[in-house]
Amino acid sequence: MRIRNKVVSAGKICLLVILLLVGLIVLGCLGIKTAPEGGSGGTIADGTIFLCPALEQAAGFGCAAPAVEGKLVAVDISDGSRLWEAPLEASTPAGGGFGCAPSATPVAIYGNPVVAGDLVYVGGYNGKIYAINTSSGALRWVYPREGSLEPIVSGVVVALDRLYFGCSDGKVYALDTDTGDKQWEFSTGDKIWATPVIDGETLYIGSFDKKLYALSAVDGSKKWEFETEGAIASVPLVYNNTVYIGSFDRYFYAVGAADGKMKWEFLAEKWFWTRPVACNNTIYVGCFDGRVYILDAESGDEVVDAIDLGSPIYSWPVLVEDKVIVATEEGEIYAIDTANNQAELLADLAEAIYAPLCISDGVIYIYSLEQNLYALNAESGARLWSQTIE
Repeated sequence: MRIRNKVVSAGKICLLVILLLVGLIVLGCLGIKTAPEGGSGGTIADGTIFLCPALEQAAGFGCAAPAVEGKLVAVDISDGSRLWEAPLEASTPAGGGFGCAPSATPVAIYGNPVVAGDLVYVGGYNGKIYAINTSSGALRWVYPREGSLEPIVSGVVVALDRLYFGCSDGKVYALDTDTGDKQWEFSTGDKIWATPVIDGETLYIGSFDKKLYALSAVDGSKKWEFETEGAIASVPLVYNNTVYIGSFDRYFYAVGAADGKMKWEFLAEKWFWTRPVACNNTIYVGCFDGRVYILDAESGDEVVDAIDLGSPIYSWPVLVEDKVIVATEEGEIYAIDTANNQAELLADLAEAIYAPLCISDGVIYIYSLEQNLYALNAESGARLWSQTIE
């Protein structure tokens, strides 16, 4: 009797598995929507904000789903009107799943665009770098010209007539800004999601191999490396000959910019992802634990108790005169007065915020995961305008 029950139970389990697989195939082939993917922060130049909208990804499970192309959008900062948009190509994998036709891979963009001269540069999760004319949206060049790299989550930076970025293949790349030709590459021990920072002729970047690297921005040679106990995805800050960076080991570090030697470390309750800002020899850094830590730049001691904002902090803050503007994941915007380190709620957008903030002439620009771009007065928090950018 027990044997018969086992057979019946096994049959029921097999039937459930088959029904589940059929359900996945049907849902995938219908192209059911999932949460938006990507969505960069904005970069402002000549009265225009450039950003890449979050994509409404269709769940495919390898099945045929509508091709979704990413795009770079240029928006007039005075009123939020769209000036132009440049589509970024979608790639299609070689094979599908469960016998269905392959689906197109959308070009999700996570890193901020960067403007230099008449070009705006952006890297895509499809493993390509694009150089696009700032006035017309016309494509100037793409790297690599054939094929693609592994996914690019890192933002790009431009200096010394070169464009620099990290890649999920664990390499740092330098390209010629005019032509897109590769100048050099440097290999780390694991994937790179962090955006590099250039100071003088030195590039600083973290890797999932738990190390912070200092490289020559000219030829890619290694100057030094500093090892932590966790992966590094945050963006470093260089301030007063010191590199400040957070790690997934829950520590925030101060490292000598010239030699890579640790000056101090500070332990938080959770990971660090966001980029810190500095004002008056004080470091302000947000954390996954929902707190903003306020640290003495020289010693690492807490200047005051951390400010608990109640929600994880992913977005990069900005410094506006004597205030640090911080956005929480839940969409609350706070201004921290650097004179007394008190926080004031500027606005509550009630929408998830992951993208970095940007500032121009006393106006904060915020792009939410719900694909809305907001312009807020940095002093009062008043909404000047908002537009859906998708």
